[in-house]
Amino acid sequence: MRATVLYGPGDVRVENVPDARLIEPTDALVAVSRACICGSDLWPYKLMKPGEPARRMGHEAIGVVAAVGSGVRTLKVGHVVVMPFAYSDGTCAFCHEGLHTSCVHGGFFGTVELPGAQAEALRVPLADGTLFVLPVGADDALMASLLTLSDVMGTGHHAARAAKVARGKTAAVIGDGAVGLCAVIAARRLGAEQIIMIGHHPDRIALAKGFGATDVVKERGEEAVARVRALAGGLGVHSVLECVGTDQAMRTAIGIGRPGGAVGRVGVPHYEAIPGSEPAFYNNLTIGGGPAPVRAYIQELLPDVLEGKIEPGRVFDRVIGLDEVHDGYRAMNEREAIKVMVKP
Repeated sequence: MRATVLYGPGDVRVENVPDARLIEPTDALVAVSRACICGSDLWPYKLMKPGEPARRMGHEAIGVVAAVGSGVRTLKVGHVVVMPFAYSDGTCAFCHEGLHTSCVHGGFFGTVELPGAQAEALRVPLADGTLFVLPVGADDALMASLLTLSDVMGTGHHAARAAKVARGKTAAVIGDGAVGLCAVIAARRLGAEQIIMIGHHPDRIALAKGFGATDVVKERGEEAVARVRALAGGLGVHSVLECVGTDQAMRTAIGIGRPGGAVGRVGVPHYEAIPGSEPAFYNNLTIGGGPAPVRAYIQELLPDVLEGKIEPGRVFDRVIGLDEVHDGYRAMNEREAIKVMVKP
């Protein structure tokens, strides 16, 4: 079968690899119908260090169950399923608490240890606890939005939850990538009265406004802080959804947070210590977030997708075949595309 393999910075290839197969009784084999490239895939694409082992990329997918192990109880061949970016058993203490990304037996797709989903097929460990059966056909018109439930919509929702977005409150979203745009959807869905998008790409800003952003701030750094605070009546916003992961983004988040407010960070952090911890302390800011337990959120978000109340699939602005994946990475890295869907 064919799969996407990353060898080094800018060196991503589609290669023939051994067919995915069942290994454990709790495995399922999924034929991938749709996958995508994530903003977090761009970090190793840009910064992979010499000597690091090659990895098969991709952690978001929708597909059809092709085979199940003898220990699988809830899945059948032919089921259309969405695959969250992390696998989990669904039975441990953390899964019961809705924190599937901390599952004691879990892990992440697209790592050196577990091949990813930018491929024709993949093995899904702990299939009963990981995969979610969708009540649709394999070519449903809602597939783009359903695919976002594997990561970006659930991650944007996690940012909103961690930032304590509430009805009638103010919110700001840092980052105009797919996660940030889905965070706008999430903030509006949870009732934020004012939603300020911090970004500067015209196509993304237009989409953010369509999703519910009430204001746009194109400045960066201290200028962005001043502008957001002015828009929020000089007091800062109740909720900050940080969807980038850089130290500058976190400094901005803390700078625009209202005393007593909250920051929900879902951008993978590229710093060791949280910058701006002193002002965060003196302003009683709550800082939360982390890898989104998207498996826990599918049940909540799915009805709104099926009913057309939210359309997160609009973040996909390019669809490619598996053989074009190198160009898909390039387009996202150069900001020519917001998010790329891959159809093997």
